[in-house]
Amino acid sequence: MKNHSHAITALILVACLAPWLSSSCGHGSSADHTPPVTVEKAPDPAIVEAPDPEQFPLTTVEQRSTYDELKVNGVVTPDVNRSVPVLSLAGGRVVDIRAKLGDDVTKGQVLLRINSPDVSQAFAEYQKAQADEVLARRQQERSETLLAKGAIAQRDLEAAEDAEQKAKVDLATAAEHLRVLGADVSHPSPIVEVKAPISGTIVEQNITGGTGVRSMDNSPNLFTIADLSRVWVLCDVYENNLAQVRLGDFAEVRLNAYPDQALKGRVSNISRVLDPNTRAAKVRLELDNERRLMRAGMFATATFRSQSKQLRSVVPAKAVLRLHDKDWVFRAEGGHRFRRIEVQAGRVSSDGFQEVIAGLGPGDRIVANALQFASAADTE
Repeated sequence: MKNHSHAITALILVACLAPWLSSSCGHGSSADHTPPVTVEKAPDPAIVEAPDPEQFPLTTVEQRSTYDELKVNGVVTPDVNRSVPVLSLAGGRVVDIRAKLGDDVTKGQVLLRINSPDVSQAFAEYQKAQADEVLARRQQERSETLLAKGAIAQRDLEAAEDAEQKAKVDLATAAEHLRVLGADVSHPSPIVEVKAPISGTIVEQNITGGTGVRSMDNSPNLFTIADLSRVWVLCDVYENNLAQVRLGDFAEVRLNAYPDQALKGRVSNISRVLDPNTRAAKVRLELDNERRLMRAGMFATATFRSQSKQLRSVVPAKAVLRLHDKDWVFRAEGGHRFRRIEVQAGRVSSDGFQEVIAGLGPGDRIVANALQFASAADTE
């Protein structure tokens, strides 16, 4: 009876271990019974679904033959060929200023008056030269009389004539010195008047009342007068855009002060040296300024246009959304799906179309009003 009990227990253990033994000793493995892995595709963040797409009209990307344009900033400056510095060769102290920065002056107009010791010294030398010349002339006349009477030799007359000629040269030199200093030889006075060398506008003033003026060091200038009937606009053109600017080309210039008035300027110089900080070259435009709209220091925008037309993709300007310093459009993908695409937008034409330089191709269908679509779809 006892042996029969042990046999029953052994049979039960074998029955319990049979599945484990078959799985470990058989040809299969536990991997054969692992359930298959399902990979789910993550939603595309660029895809936007609109429940009612028919309420957002679409437009087709077109191609147009247009001129390439380059817009740059510039500053109005006087033409250096029409600008003249005002100097004084006579040192002294300013006693009267009769013109100031921004005034229009005419050639010969008195700008300031200086009390000059240099002029006083020059007048003293002139008066001494006058006295010496008078004495030399009298001696020559006396020598001529004495020679006629046989009282002196010929060489004595020649010496007197030589002294007279030298005295005249000294007198003329002293008079010229006074004229160079700006004094009038017929009106002895230590006061010298500094006059405008040309007609124009005072664009620089570096002198005030009571200021001392040194005759040998006139830096900076007392004044600078510029003829503003013709001016320059100096523009900064970056290195990558220099190929779009050529000597002799014309550019449209608009002043920030008068944005509705288009002016025409001609490229007269392209700097051979780039600014090491901005990597830009100075491009000089020359413009007529007969109406005196342009003033020195004004900011301007210059538009350079290519000489030939290029094919460009264009879309309505409202189809482009400016968001986070980037330009976006919404292209129809079929059904309720639209794809948000980053594009490189160009200039906007007068008829409301905007160039698309990159990101779209001809025939693409996009939402005509990107801002309205973005607000409705809450894409921001």
